[in-house]
Amino acid sequence: MLKTIEKNPILVLSIVIVLMLLVHLDVPSVTIMEARNFITAREMVHDHNWLLTTMNGEARYQKPPLPTWLSAVSGLLFGINSIFALRLPAALMVLVLGVFLYFLSLKLNLTKLQSFYNALIVITSFYVFAIINEAPWDIYTHGFMLGGIYFLFLLFEERKTVWRNVMLSAFFIGLSILSKGPVSLFAVFLPFLISYGIVFKFKEIKTKIFPIIILLILSVLIGGWWFVYVRLADPAAFLEIASKETGNWASYNVKPFYYYWSFFTQSGIWAIPALISLLYPYMIKRIENKKVYKFSFWWVLIAVILLSLIPEKKPRYLMPVLIPLAINIGIYIDFIIQNFKNLSLKKDIFPVYFNFGLISFISFSLPIALLIILKADVKNHLFNFIALTVACVLIGVNIIKYLRNKNIKVVFYLVILFMISALSLGLPISQSLNKNVAYKSINSLHLIEDSSSIKTYSIGEIAPELLWDYNGTLKDIYKNGQLEVPNETRFGLLIMDEDVPIITSQLNNIYKLELKETYNLNEGSKMKERLIRQFYIISKK
Repeated sequence: MLKTIEKNPILVLSIVIVLMLLVHLDVPSVTIMEARNFITAREMVHDHNWLLTTMNGEARYQKPPLPTWLSAVSGLLFGINSIFALRLPAALMVLVLGVFLYFLSLKLNLTKLQSFYNALIVITSFYVFAIINEAPWDIYTHGFMLGGIYFLFLLFEERKTVWRNVMLSAFFIGLSILSKGPVSLFAVFLPFLISYGIVFKFKEIKTKIFPIIILLILSVLIGGWWFVYVRLADPAAFLEIASKETGNWASYNVKPFYYYWSFFTQSGIWAIPALISLLYPYMIKRIENKKVYKFSFWWVLIAVILLSLIPEKKPRYLMPVLIPLAINIGIYIDFIIQNFKNLSLKKDIFPVYFNFGLISFISFSLPIALLIILKADVKNHLFNFIALTVACVLIGVNIIKYLRNKNIKVVFYLVILFMISALSLGLPISQSLNKNVAYKSINSLHLIEDSSSIKTYSIGEIAPELLWDYNGTLKDIYKNGQLEVPNETRFGLLIMDEDVPIITSQLNNIYKLELKETYNLNEGSKMKERLIRQFYIISKK
């Protein structure tokens, strides 16, 4: 069985993505970042705003359009309101990332098996697959950039097919820029270049100066044409948005320099091996391919330092660090697979027993934890719960069994299987964790609008999740402290609780206000006020 798996790495990576991500791709709730992307994709299809992108009918140029184009095309094929369809391209980009890391690892002269480990590790690292739900643009920009780096590495290392590598590298780097601007240039490309220079020394670079110049020009052309187009077509909106976005880098969500020091935890289940793989004095004495280790180590370290220099910091911004970190982890995993039976020092064997023993404990504990949390609600997902329990028990038992036999290769694959089981079987159960008796979809507002023949407006900018669920446009009529009352005798108005006294006081003299409904899109116990709106019908007295 293992030989079949290891002989078909790309097929296995594809199967892992299907089981881990695709089977329940529509289960997680739409997040604020996803909603923005999905709304823009929907308006692309409905309003044909493919270049001058919009959200709620207004200009939205904060992010380049490539990820939104891909979501829109998928929506055209499978349904523009289908969460599965709109998430599908981002999920497939996780596979693209894994495949490119596999091929890059091969070009680094790692074995086929070790390259396979690296790819499996990166696609099962927590923030690599979680980012498709939290910030869908990131997986595109970093996935495409890794493709560009792969062909750039070939350009540096090989004498043949120079211009093919130039074209392909420029193409993927351009797509990365067209996905999220220069973000990945700073977080992935620049750390790669610096670490490559430290370890590989840019040999024979003088003979490739002209191809590299052409590569850079093509990358800018492919990635930058949309920015130029929007700057010329809608300069006022473009400049206003650009000024606000660049201002956020230094003034929004500012964190101290050391905020990212726990970056290795973002790899999730690989956190302990990640930490050990970063212990340079320990690792460098034990591994064979020291050059590759130094390369991935410096790539990780430089990426973290560069990201730490930017005042604005969020945990998800660390996702690109997980790419070289997967190589680091893979080198450590390969080392213990090859040598664990011969290791005798406690500092070598204790971390291995502790890490995989902990994963075994988590595997045993997961069904118990779900049972305690869900209680009687577990019956709503009985099949999944039973299947998950059986899978977790078998995986936990076998991890202990093969750990005692010092067969780390099988243990490694069991960890991958645990991740697949937890997501494919456990994700549907998570729906029962969302309990809010006050939940009410704002999409039902269309029934009131149709029966009352009214149009609805919003006081303040509507939350993207509400706007996505509403499936339409909701014009904001309260801007800069001024209420712009529609020229209609009767209309609908969505108001946050905190704004009700202010708005009603301004309307009471001329209009009659009738509270018709409260829309609440909170699915869990935690109440976010931005997801709650009071709906009033406003009519002249």
